[in-house]
This record gives sequence, structure tokens and C-alpha cells, in this order.
Amino acid sequence: MSYVSCFLRAATRCHLPPPWRSPRPFSSVTGPTAKKSVPYQKTLKEEGSGSREPSQPLPPSAEVVVVGGGSLGCQTTYHLAKQGVTSVVLLERDRLTSGTTWHTAGLLWQLRPSDVEVELLAHTRDVVSRELPAETGLHTGWVENGGLFIASNKQRLDEYKRLMSLGKVYGVESYVLTPAQTKDLYPLMNIDDLYGTLYVPKDGTMDPAGTCSTLARAATARGATVIIENCPVTGIQVRADDFGVKRVYAVETAHGTIQTPCVVNCAGVWARALGQLAGVHVPLVAMHHAYVVTERIEGIQNMPNVRDHDASVYLRLQGDALSVGGYESNPIFWEEVSEKFAFGLFDLDWDVFTQHIEGAINRVPVLEKTGIKSTVCGPESFTADHKPLMGEAPEVRGFFLGCGFNSAGMMLGGGCGRELAHWIIHGRPEKDMYGYDIRRFHHSLTDNNRWIRERSHESYAKNYSVVFPHDEPLAGRNVRKDPLHEELLRQGCVFQERHGWERPGWFSPGGAAPVLDYDYYGAYGRERHRDYTYNQLLGSEYTFDFPPHHDIIKSECLTCRNALALFDMSYFGKFYLVGPEATKAANWLFTADVSKAPGSTVYTCMLNKRGGVESDLTVSRISPGEPASPLAPAFEGDGYYLAIGGAVAQHNWSHITTVLQDMKLQCKLLDCSEELGMMSIQGPLSRVVLQEVLDTDLSNEAFPFSTHKLTTVAGCTGTGTGTQTCLSPASSSPASPSWAGRLWRLRKPRASSAASSASPLRRRCPCSAWRRSGGTARWSATSVGQTSDLPSTKPSPTVTSETPRGGR
Repeated sequence: MSYVSCFLRAATRCHLPPPWRSPRPFSSVTGPTAKKSVPYQKTLKEEGSGSREPSQPLPPSAEVVVVGGGSLGCQTTYHLAKQGVTSVVLLERDRLTSGTTWHTAGLLWQLRPSDVEVELLAHTRDVVSRELPAETGLHTGWVENGGLFIASNKQRLDEYKRLMSLGKVYGVESYVLTPAQTKDLYPLMNIDDLYGTLYVPKDGTMDPAGTCSTLARAATARGATVIIENCPVTGIQVRADDFGVKRVYAVETAHGTIQTPCVVNCAGVWARALGQLAGVHVPLVAMHHAYVVTERIEGIQNMPNVRDHDASVYLRLQGDALSVGGYESNPIFWEEVSEKFAFGLFDLDWDVFTQHIEGAINRVPVLEKTGIKSTVCGPESFTADHKPLMGEAPEVRGFFLGCGFNSAGMMLGGGCGRELAHWIIHGRPEKDMYGYDIRRFHHSLTDNNRWIRERSHESYAKNYSVVFPHDEPLAGRNVRKDPLHEELLRQGCVFQERHGWERPGWFSPGGAAPVLDYDYYGAYGRERHRDYTYNQLLGSEYTFDFPPHHDIIKSECLTCRNALALFDMSYFGKFYLVGPEATKAANWLFTADVSKAPGSTVYTCMLNKRGGVESDLTVSRISPGEPASPLAPAFEGDGYYLAIGGAVAQHNWSHITTVLQDMKLQCKLLDCSEELGMMSIQGPLSRVVLQEVLDTDLSNEAFPFSTHKLTTVAGCTGTGTGTQTCLSPASSSPASPSWAGRLWRLRKPRASSAASSASPLRRRCPCSAWRRSGGTARWSATSVGQTSDLPSTKPSPTVTSETPRGGR
């Protein structure tokens, strides 16, 4: 008999560093194992005659076609039928659950750091434990044995206490237990290294086959659903309408075509290939994900499921045995995703899996003498931030995503299926699903294979890490950099990643801290970076208290309040709304009246058709440029310049584009975010300094609040604006005093110069970053208090500049 300890000893004999014995290949080149011993005695694989003909005839048309018969496909189909859609077709290329769902562990933990996720998980639990049994009279395989989170350090216990507090708001029963109380609850557990545990009595597990078959039966019983197995999709027909908008028209299969305006991609690891059929980028990767099932363990019956985050291992109760799995630092990529893979598994690679054995034996020592009954290693899809991909694809109207669930498709399926159904019917979800919305990623990232691969690996490897508020990714960096990047780096800037941009965060007194190429944390035979300053700075900020740079930010804020500071805001979205009906579009989109004379600028909100806020932004009325340039494009009709927070630029772009398409407005949206930089000079002395480099009178009379102008910056022709800009704290960071001082040294200010209306001197700005940016600029005078959320002794204007990007 194979014992767990045998595998651990075999790994130890090799005398290679933990947590794995040897570097693994970057990807899998072996095919799936045809037959494996799996923990489910009955699966849909055993049913049917094995015919490759479709299980039912294809209807000629449908309101919605769902592709993929796993957890999300079945949940979405069920909720579409439940919400009244009268014609839904679910297409599965093989049998229901045959892809990745059938081998999942089926765990459900009710507590997550996100309030929205807690609500999604609660709905899943309600569906499998109450709704489906009541509707069908069938048991879904739900087992309510509770869940136990292990804390082996104080920070982890603090994280669990926060989770418990969040759970109280949503009625999730939970308790923080001492080590002794944990031992009473779970006698087989080693508690020597525990600080405490978080116990959630009503957590549990689901049977994948039982849940999905019950969902299918419940959906079909409503009379609106046709579930067709053995029907692979071979193509997606996309047609452009009279306005040039790409829309889904039909789904082609090996057995016929279904005309439909809506396709839902729930194809799991095959979702990327399905997206390509429609010209849609689906940013996910396929990896091997594994667990082992032990022989019978005396005394384990009725014990709760265990999640030991610090050991990166989970222990799932399975009758009188345990399933042991987790997230390793060197997962195996599945490079060539097979189209014919169904109910298949891979051979388990013990070199990769060994670290989970170590953690499991430490937590439940009896495992060392327990046999292994079976190994389960199957494909799963993973994404760049370990969050699902949902919503309508930006590239094609009517093509929705419900994929990339990072091995959590069973536990999130009910909540996400309901939200996705509502999204399809009403154009938006009921809950705030921005964290799952495909539009959270900039379009330049969703087809960037290096970025997708690196970020997906890091998110997988850090899945069980403590979620600290000041952490930043090391993977997928330096993708989008603005013209000031190198200058700021030399000044000691510590960058943050937002929407692919390297955004200034704060300034280190220790000097430059560049972000290096991703080293995969030493996996796959790669050497880890040594003396990595940026990583060390991040590590020192792993705290829930004030981070070490808090006092540095304090100094920067005081400098901004009392003198001035220069903000690099080039990561902002910079759009132009132009055309004959641009004003009609603007009046529908924005809450404030922006249909004013050219030269005006308004700070406003952008709403959706239900009155919800999509974003806040500044809208400037502009005139056509002659000749056209990124600062003043050529157009006919009306024109508006939109400055939008960088982290939500893609979401805002998609929202505006959708409105223009749905309302069939004669105008277009231009994206100049990559062509333009943006600088904001803020503080009581900002006007004093800017008067030296702007060939424009900055007095209140000549340059009123909420106006803008074309101007000359340091001797170069440009555009100047006086606007009201209100930035959220998440999209604005104070700049370094030393950086502001570089601008300050242009000229020692006179006491009366802030109110001076004398013509400024024409002079070349000595700042190298300004010269490299090209000198052409759009200037905005803003209120100090509103921009920085700091009180101001007098309402001096602040100045914001959008400059054409120069070469790096």
C-alpha cells in the first residue's frame, strides 16, 4: 500500500530544497491519462451509449445559447429560465461536467474578504441546499460539515477576525477558536503551532455531478430550456449592423446552426478557443490542478473541512477519508489544450505536489500512516487576478463571458450564474460586479500572452497569501509607461500597477527602486532576484496598520498644502467625444449640463440607464483643431474632451461606446490615452510657478474657474484649460517634494506674483521631463481642496496639463 509518508520520504532523500524536488518544465507536454480512480462512485460518464450524435435536435433559433455544460453553464441556464427567458439552449461538446467540473473538490467557504463575494457564495449555498431540492425533490449532494480556517501567525488571525466581522453583517455564523477549542472540535489536528482558527459551522461541500444534473433538470422543467450534449461548437457568426457594430448572429455546431443574438462562453479552459471563433480575447490560462484522496481514517468522520492558508493546503472531508490539495509555487501549464479532452485526468507529478503533503501531515499527523486511494489531477482555468471573467465582451455585442473561475466555479456558480443571467437580460448585473467584469482589464492586456501568463502564475502561487492593503504584483509589470517614468524612477519613485500602467505611488528616500522582470518566484529553474529593492519595499509594507511610507506621504501632503507638488497622472483615460450628435450624447451620459460654449470645463458624474453612477470625470467643450492633433482633433459638429480615472478607463470606454451604439447616435469616441501625458501641479504656489512657463495670464479675471484655453508652455505652442477636477483617492497620489521642487526652482516667487496679471516671460523650461514630453499642453486650473481632499487657506487655482507623449 502507498502511504503519504512514503512520498514525503522519497522527496526528502533527494536533498533538494523544498517545497519541490526539482524544477519542473514550464508546461505539460504529456497527454491526459485515459482512466483514473476518482472519488465519485457515479458520474455522468457512466451513463448513455457513447453515441456521438446530439442528445436532442437543434432548434433553428434561440434567445440565448450557453456554451459549456459545467457548473457555470448549468447555473446560468437555470437562472435564465428562472428569470423568464423563454428560449435558452445549452450546448455541451461531450456530456455535462465532462471538462473541469466533474473532478472538482466542490468545497464551499462562505467567508471571503469581499462583501459581494460573500453574497454570491450565500446564494450558491441557498440554491444547492434549499432551492433545488425543493424544486426537484432531488438531493444535490450538499454536505454541511463546516469549515475551519487555520491561523499559524498573528497576521493571519487578524485577517480571520476581519472575516468574522464581515460575516456578521451578512448573517454568516462564525467563531474564532483558541487552539484548545480547535482540538476539542478536531481531535486529530496538531495545534502546537496554532494561534487560533476561524470556524464556520455551515460551510460544506457539493457533489459536482449531482448538482449539475439537478440544475439541468430544474431548468428543463421550466419549459424554456433545451440541453444538448455531444454537440461541439465549430463557429460563431458575427455580423456588423448598419452602424458598423459587431454583433453575434448565430452559433455553428457540428450538427447544424442556431440563430441567436446572444452567446454565453462558459467553456472553462476551452473558453479562450471559443472566444477566438468570435474575435474575442479571453485572458486566461490552463494549468494542472491536483488533489489526492486518502484511505479510510478512523475518527475523521463528521469533521469540518480545513483550509491551512500558510501551508497552502486544504483538507476536504470525503466520507471517512480526506482529499488533500492546495496551490503550489510551480504549477504546470497545459500549453496545448486538447479539443477532445473529456472526463480525463493527468498523471500526478509528485515533484510539484510534495509541498502539500508536508503541510497536510503537519496539520493532521495521522496522515503519515494513511494510504492513498487515488490521485486527481485535472485542468483548470486561471486568470491574471484570480477572479472570474464575466460580462459582455468589448469586442462583440451579445458575446458574454462566464469563465476563468480559478477552480472556484462550484462555490461561486450559483451567485455568478444569477448575476450573469440578470446581466444578459437587463444589460447589467444587480450587484457591483466590477471585480469580475472583463472590462476591468485594458484591451491591450487581454491579448498580451506574457502579461496573462505571468500574472496568472503569480495569482495562483499567492492564492492563499494574506491579502494586505498595500501589496502590488511583481508579475506583468512595465507594460504601459508614460514619458515621465524614467525621470520619476531616478527620483526614487515606487510605482504601483493600475490598468497596466506604472503609476507613481510614493517616493523612497533610499533612491531608485525599479521593477524587474518577473522571476516566477524561483520556479521552473529560474533564479530569484537578489537584493531586489522594490520587492523588499513591498515586503516591509505587509501590514494592516499604517505602512512605513505613511510618514513620507504625510510630508508630501504637507508640501502640497503649503507650497506645491507635481502629480504625474498620465495613466488617466483621455477620450474625445465628437460628432454631430455629441451634445445629445453628452446630455444623456452626464449629470451636469455640459452643453456650454467651447472653452468651458465641467466636473460631473456619468450615469447608466438605471440612474447608477458609472464614474466621475471632467468634460471640456472643445473646438476643432486646424491642423488636427491629439490635443485638438479635427471633427464636424460638437466636441468634448473627457479625462477619466485610469483604473476604470476601459470600463468607461465600453460604457460610453455601448450607449452610443444602443442609441444610434451620430458621433464617435476617440481614445488618446497613449498619445497624451498628464501632469497636475497642485498647491497654493502652483500659479506662481506656472506663470513662469505659461504664455497665458493666470489671473482669476483672465483665466476663470471652470474654463480652458490653448496656451504655450515653456515656449512651445499648447492648450490651456481652467477646469474643476475632483479625483478619487484611489486614482491620485501626491508627488514627491523633490519632484515638485524641481519645478519650484524655475523661479523664486514674489509675494504678490500669485495675483499678478502681467504678461509672463517666454522661456524654455529647464525640466528635462517637460522637454521630452513635447511642450504642447492642455492646462486646467482646479481647486486645491477638491483635488487633494486637503483644506486650503485660500482658493488658489491648481493647474493640470495633458501633454503629447514623447519617446522614452
